[in-house]
Amino acid sequence: MGFAQALALVPGVSRSGATITAGLFPGFDRVAAARFSFLLSIPAVVLSGLYEMKDVANGTAEGSVGVAPTVVATILAFITGYAAIAFLLKFLTTHITGVFVAYRVTLDAAVLALAGSGVIG
Repeated sequence: MGFAQALALVPGVSRSGATITAGLFPGFDRVAAARFSFLLSIPAVVLSGLYEMKDVANGTAEGSVGVAPTVVATILAFITGYAAIAFLLKFLTTHITGVFVAYRVTLDAAVLALAGSGVIG
């Protein structure tokens, strides 16, 4: 699953999708694979936030608005992220991941088509 998480460095690869899929191969059920995938993201998210916080605190971060608004935004992001994860875990108890796969393939095809036609760079 760690290797699958590293695949998210490739543009268009969903970190959670890759790690959930990797968790299904050794026999995890969908909910266990998703739960582990989300737990696996915690160190990366927290450490990247702390790494960027030094620039926010110094006022050197691009587009920085200051520490107080950043803390408020972080708290709100945590709440909505937690709610989204709770929803997805509940959803996965009764549904397959096919809808997410279809979404990713469609979105990736659209991005490739737009990039190939020069609309986006």
